[in-house]
Amino acid sequence: MLNLDFSFLTWDVIAGFVLKGFWFSVSLTVVAMIGGIVLGTLLALMRLSNRPALTWPAAGYVNLMRSVPLVMVILWFFLLIPLAIGRPLGAEWSAVITYTLFEAAYYSEIMRAGIQSVPRGQVHAGYAVGMSYAQTMQLVVLPQAFRNMLPVLFTQTIILFQDTSLVYAIGAYDLLKGFEIAGKNFNRPVETYLVAAVVYFVICFGLSLMVKRLQARIAIIR
Repeated sequence: MLNLDFSFLTWDVIAGFVLKGFWFSVSLTVVAMIGGIVLGTLLALMRLSNRPALTWPAAGYVNLMRSVPLVMVILWFFLLIPLAIGRPLGAEWSAVITYTLFEAAYYSEIMRAGIQSVPRGQVHAGYAVGMSYAQTMQLVVLPQAFRNMLPVLFTQTIILFQDTSLVYAIGAYDLLKGFEIAGKNFNRPVETYLVAAVVYFVICFGLSLMVKRLQARIAIIR
């Protein structure tokens, strides 16, 4: 431990190596979160439908994605999509597509639980005033479901941010990759990995505290 030297981690090193990866990790998290919630909501509505033609495909998709390691799904899309479209897609776009589709399965289960937490009496009340199924979901159920599930959705997003480090498998330049390259260039890999761990901890712990405060505020509203 006495041989550790962090003096090389100046602002120029961080700006030159780390910030590029940080912005990619944040961008990937935000895009995958938005896309995953939208697609996950559709999957949740399909799973709650009374039509087997909608229920079974959605259930199969969710169970498949939740049963396979994320790094394997990343490699699947990175290797198979170019074969399907006839040209390379690139590590960044492969990561965006993979994380959106993968996280949709997890957001789907969160949204399904949120929708089911809304009392059925409110659904029947919507039907009683002449609303259609789509209108009842859009105006009555989904707003309450989103409010109820906000802490869990954000917690899953924190996990998503942590999982962005797995894009190393396809060579994408994320936050961890930036630290790794800086460590190799200055021959200080141990120090850069330690700092990377601290950065991930600070970001995720800070976001966890925000989620905890949000959960307390939602509890007061209830």
